[in-house]
Amino acid sequence: MNNKLKIGLFTLITMFVFTGCSLKNNDVDLAKINNTVITQSEYDKAYELVTSNNMFSQMGIDLKSDPNNVFALMMREKVMSELIVKALLNEEMDKRKITASKEEIEKTEKDIISRFGSREQLNQILKSNGVTYDQFKKDLIDEIKLKKFVDSIAMVSVGEKEAKKYYDENIDKFKYPQRVRASHILIAANPEQISAKLKEQNKELTDEELEAKTKEQMDLAKKTAEALLAKVKKEPSSFAKIAKENSQDAATAVRGGDLGFFAKDEMVEAFANKAFDMKPNNISEVIQTPYGYHIIMVTDRSEAGQLSFEESKKDIISYLESQDKVDILKNKIEALRREAKIEYLNPDYNPENIQKKIKESSSDNPELQQAMGQQPLAQNAPKK
Repeated sequence: MNNKLKIGLFTLITMFVFTGCSLKNNDVDLAKINNTVITQSEYDKAYELVTSNNMFSQMGIDLKSDPNNVFALMMREKVMSELIVKALLNEEMDKRKITASKEEIEKTEKDIISRFGSREQLNQILKSNGVTYDQFKKDLIDEIKLKKFVDSIAMVSVGEKEAKKYYDENIDKFKYPQRVRASHILIAANPEQISAKLKEQNKELTDEELEAKTKEQMDLAKKTAEALLAKVKKEPSSFAKIAKENSQDAATAVRGGDLGFFAKDEMVEAFANKAFDMKPNNISEVIQTPYGYHIIMVTDRSEAGQLSFEESKKDIISYLESQDKVDILKNKIEALRREAKIEYLNPDYNPENIQKKIKESSSDNPELQQAMGQQPLAQNAPKK
């Protein structure tokens, strides 16, 4: 199956809809979209989902302490836009009386569980991503409704002729490189994250103390990995059991550490280099990557090749239909926006005001302007 053609579980949902329910109570109203009000608590909940993402902390971006820095302002505009889209879609789906039946929910849930292997594996992945089962269920219902909504606008059907045309014009997408199948045991240890957490816990630490404590935790993680390696080498057949009980990669631990087949460029360099150097049924020494310390066991290899049209046809049709549905949804959202009455009750959440603040904040930073696609102001200054 060609991974480049796969559409993820919540592709349509996550492109346009933020989850979260509106909490009226004594909330402050931030915006009104037709008859729907977006409250402060609803916005805060959606914003928290974004700012809690480790990706930002790893990049050294703090979205919480300074609400008026450029990145926080950009995220404010994005979150508000997502909430407006959610309100517009919900109003339109209510008008069309679109709901998700019990049977549809159960069938979709079973399909998802089979995709992940078992309910236990799904629960582990949800937990590792900080998603509750109730939230997952709500997202699942939203996905069903959204797909039915798109179908109510226009039915999409892609034939074999269109699929073959796509295959012929994108032949390189169906070539696959040499791949390796491996399992791993991870003891998570990222020095930047450890250091940031230590600093947060004790702001009085000097740079030297912080460095020493970070090294101490990194050394402890490495020793833990080395102890597990000794157990694995003593009894290689126990690798899956040890991974399941000890690996801190929750998504793969439930599968005994199995990562499936992967190409070299799909893994971080140190991990990939080692895995592709190994022969099947061999176990590596402890390998360090930005994620921490790994023990790798290669279980299989496959040579490079190319999928035939027949092998790819089903995925191509699914992909092209999904792309058509995304375009239909985008166009409908744009139409709903044009027709909607949108009032920003708090001017700080008006996108025009946010854009002004962003330009003011980035006006003295040419590099930031270029990263944001703006022309640096200095280049516009008259020449002397």
